[in-house]
Amino acid sequence: MKKTYDVIVVGGGIAGLTSAAYISRAGKSTLLVEKQEKLGGLVSTFWHEGFAFDAGARAFVNSGILHPMMKNLGIKMEVTDNPITIGIVDRWVRMQSRESLQDYANLLKEIFPENAADVDRIIEEINKIIVYLDVLYGIDNPLFTEDMRSDKEYLTKTLLPWFIKYQKNMRKIAKLNEPVNSYLKRFTDNEALIGMIAQHFFEDTPTFFALSYFGLYLDYFYPLGGTGKLVEELAKKVSEAGGEILTNTSVISVDPQRHEVVLSNDQKAGYKKLVWAADQSSLYQIVSGTSDPKVEQQRALTEAGKGSDSIYTLFLAADLEKETVRERIGTHAFYTPDTQGMHMLGSWETAAKHGNERLFEWLGAYLEKTTYEISCPSLRDPSLAPQGKTGMVISSLMDYSLVRRLSDAGQYDAFKQFCNQKIIEVLEKHLLPDLNKKTLFSFSSTPLTIEHRTGSKQGAIVGWAFTNPKMPSENRFKTMSKSITTPIQDVLQCGQWTFSPSGVPISVMTGKMASDAVIKALKR
Repeated sequence: MKKTYDVIVVGGGIAGLTSAAYISRAGKSTLLVEKQEKLGGLVSTFWHEGFAFDAGARAFVNSGILHPMMKNLGIKMEVTDNPITIGIVDRWVRMQSRESLQDYANLLKEIFPENAADVDRIIEEINKIIVYLDVLYGIDNPLFTEDMRSDKEYLTKTLLPWFIKYQKNMRKIAKLNEPVNSYLKRFTDNEALIGMIAQHFFEDTPTFFALSYFGLYLDYFYPLGGTGKLVEELAKKVSEAGGEILTNTSVISVDPQRHEVVLSNDQKAGYKKLVWAADQSSLYQIVSGTSDPKVEQQRALTEAGKGSDSIYTLFLAADLEKETVRERIGTHAFYTPDTQGMHMLGSWETAAKHGNERLFEWLGAYLEKTTYEISCPSLRDPSLAPQGKTGMVISSLMDYSLVRRLSDAGQYDAFKQFCNQKIIEVLEKHLLPDLNKKTLFSFSSTPLTIEHRTGSKQGAIVGWAFTNPKMPSENRFKTMSKSITTPIQDVLQCGQWTFSPSGVPISVMTGKMASDAVIKALKR
């Protein structure tokens, strides 16, 4: 390890790896620091007793970003299609093409026949958003096509026409920042119908981000070997370009005046530029040597800010043939076991006022009605599970504060055991008969697990909650270029806490934006 680097990147998730790959490729001395033993953050694949499970993202959405980034960096990673299915009780839709959206509409009409006209109006809105997506992701993102910018034909026939359409559509997209639940109330007063559509998403998710997913379902892909393959390939690019990667090491202090960080191994390292790709609030807890009021303002904002919803995940291996699971569930499904959804449940906080026994009753009802994301890695890549058996990753939204309450009350293990059994009961009742008997093993991850293992505040998986009165990050597409800036001298940021709403594509994009800014500044 050197004493001084051109750039230190803090955080070895997808954003930090992307940024470090580009900075090191530009010939700048680069150190990537990751506090965990394993790189990847919220993107990883692990093995347990012969089964592979994706611990973070279940698959990737290209969004005109991931494939261009891979091509630009020379990442040759085998990928396969990732077909999505949507299920409600015993009705299923396979999202195979744009026409599948009408199949989804017909499914909703079967459940809510009295609201058929409302469904048509909602589907019309989704179709409008999909048209906006066609423009937004109509070409490979220009951030990753710098080698084509000297091509006059590309500039005049591709980039310029796209940019004009992009500007027009961004104005339309900006009007869709309203929470999806309230937006859908413009088209129907049936709370169950609204809930059936909106309960797939986080609380107060902006309309564009939520409803665009019905178009993005066709854009999913899956790396052979699991989602963690992308992490491995990005890490290779950093190392091949001469960048250093330091894991099991935390940054415990940042001194902007000295341009120096102190690491948990008692070593110090200097930098010209620092890219913070970790939890944003942790940066402001350890930065020192500055009295800038803007820094103090951001510190207060990140301390008070609430992380987005988190998830509860059951990792399960079953003595079930892969084709049996494919036929009954599909490769990657979003499944709701109750036609009334969660809209009549009320809040867990209300139930908790009557004690934890009542809270467990509420939790049981929630798990019977919530929407599950069910991902089966070995249905894309058979090598990820033993022959004749299937591994499943089953997730549901879960409030961090609920889990923290039960943990503080000494009921964390009881909570996990209760959830695991209830989820298996739900799947056995609706999808996989005798699942309990055919389960080889199961274990779970909670919002506390995510917080502990990744450092993500409150176990958040897409950055800041949409319910924050004031967002600690940029949340407007037209001002995304500002998202990588911080009030700290020579410190930039990237990743899920940088722009809201966020995900893997946005993390990659902000990672590239930060690397471009750093490389440009170091050329001066």
